[in-house]
Amino acid sequence: MFQSFSETSSPEQGPPRLAALRAEMARDGLDGFIIPRADAHQGEYVADRDSRLAWLTGFTGSAGFCVALADMAGVFIDSRYRVQVRAQVADVFTPVDWPETSLGEWICDTLNGPGVVGFDPWLHTVSQIRELEESAGRVTLRRTDNLVDRIWEDQPPPPATSAFEQPVDLTGEPHESKITGLAQTLGAATCAVLTLPDSICWLLNIRGDDVPRTPFVHGFAILHASGEVTFFCDAAKLANLGDHLGPKMRVAPVDAFLPTLASIAGPVRIDPASCPVIVADTLAGHQTDIIEAQDPCALPKACKTEAELEGARAAHLRDGAAMARFLCWLDSQPVASLTEIDVVRQLESERAATNALRDISFDTISGAGPNGAIVHYRVTEKTNRKVAQGLLLVDSGGQYVDGTTDITRTIAIGEAGAEERRAFTLVLKGMIAISRLRWPKGLAGRDMDALARVALWDHGLDYGHGTGHGVGSYLSVHEGPQRLARTGTVPFMPGMILSNEPGFYKEGAFGIRIENLIIVERADALPGQTVPEMFTFETLTYVPIDTRLIDESLLTSAERDWLNTYHGDVLSRIGPLVEGDVALWLAKACTPI
Repeated sequence: MFQSFSETSSPEQGPPRLAALRAEMARDGLDGFIIPRADAHQGEYVADRDSRLAWLTGFTGSAGFCVALADMAGVFIDSRYRVQVRAQVADVFTPVDWPETSLGEWICDTLNGPGVVGFDPWLHTVSQIRELEESAGRVTLRRTDNLVDRIWEDQPPPPATSAFEQPVDLTGEPHESKITGLAQTLGAATCAVLTLPDSICWLLNIRGDDVPRTPFVHGFAILHASGEVTFFCDAAKLANLGDHLGPKMRVAPVDAFLPTLASIAGPVRIDPASCPVIVADTLAGHQTDIIEAQDPCALPKACKTEAELEGARAAHLRDGAAMARFLCWLDSQPVASLTEIDVVRQLESERAATNALRDISFDTISGAGPNGAIVHYRVTEKTNRKVAQGLLLVDSGGQYVDGTTDITRTIAIGEAGAEERRAFTLVLKGMIAISRLRWPKGLAGRDMDALARVALWDHGLDYGHGTGHGVGSYLSVHEGPQRLARTGTVPFMPGMILSNEPGFYKEGAFGIRIENLIIVERADALPGQTVPEMFTFETLTYVPIDTRLIDESLLTSAERDWLNTYHGDVLSRIGPLVEGDVALWLAKACTPI
């Protein structure tokens, strides 16, 4: 299996590790030190070597950071992890609600006076430190080496996996063409610094296995306005690529990255949202002009080629058939005969049976009853719960060479109560509202997110996460810059893939989320339309939604029609891919309401 169920959190190790860190802080004359979840590449997943936050605190969520001061250590987490963090960290750490609590203000208030707080300039972006400096008051921020690395005696080595080519029939464009096209967009800059691994892998049409769940190769790159690229990466990782990279590519060791930056003449473009502080420091130290702009790969990567979209459609049909086999199996099991781990194993085996699965796209969330209310719950042998009567939330996905999938279904186990059915239907109404949406060109996620919440708001309910995120093409399951959320400011453009996943969570009782992936596409003009250009969504995910959990009295006729049409499409697209008991189950699950 790709997924393991071992307990990776060690709360009991937190106190001695924090004490050792504080000893290093005192040795360096620091009043505090910041430990982010991030690595130098700012990717969502980090290699074992870079799991400093989890090693120190025990918290294993995919976002957050710790600020260790002499008398207090705050673990900053957003709403997705507020239940999880309490179970994972020792009482020497204090959970802090973020972003509601400003990091700079918290440091100022807790120190209650001037102080010096250290940070590793490789692990923080220009924007992060700029914002912190503006709010830190009398606190001085000092660049330092990583204090956690000093005390982590058995720290794993850096990843050293082999890169492989992503063929052009799946990418839709040769990497030479991408490089030439983007080089022409740099304007006054002589080059652009690329530090995000998904940008580099997309640009070079390569993939790798340096981190789990996401096919990344770690490295840094400089895209030159001349149409050449310098790729700073361990050459041994690239040995299997043959002549794929071509003559316009220069490969250099990673330790040559900063010296090369120091030698560049002319303006250099960086993205302050992802560029490590040390890059900007190096350029500024040699009086190199810096141009701040978005990563040039971000939008082209987000707007998929037709080849990438066709790959995504094929991957989702394959994945939909695996989900149908899984859900049929689940329905055939007696109540309380399974555990959450049993569910994960069966679903992964169904995906593996396609003979096309390269990895899962994230650790499967299999949350029974109250565990479903933990938004990013990861089942372990310690937390494994019986799947008893109530709700089961399963959020999962696969990494296939032609596409990345992400789907959530909430399933009735036995008879569901009226409260659960009402909440499920309100969530479904929000998901349908987004699916049916038609909007003028130029709108962003912040303009649409509320539509997924209206039905919940009408009943005094809500959820703490965004409604959707971008999804890559055999890359990261969470991809920017587009977001279907209050924080989403990038206008949606044709070819972007997003998730549509409203939810509701009652802590200690149950969780509900329903998720499909969707593609932004141009909408056909309507009779009498005066808006010059409008967009809509194409649905990518075809898997039945559990109608046993629907309170039909809460649905409008338009919502009912959408659901019945959707289930008709599921049956016509997935039906030919399954047979026997699964085909019978699918037909029943897609029965119109």
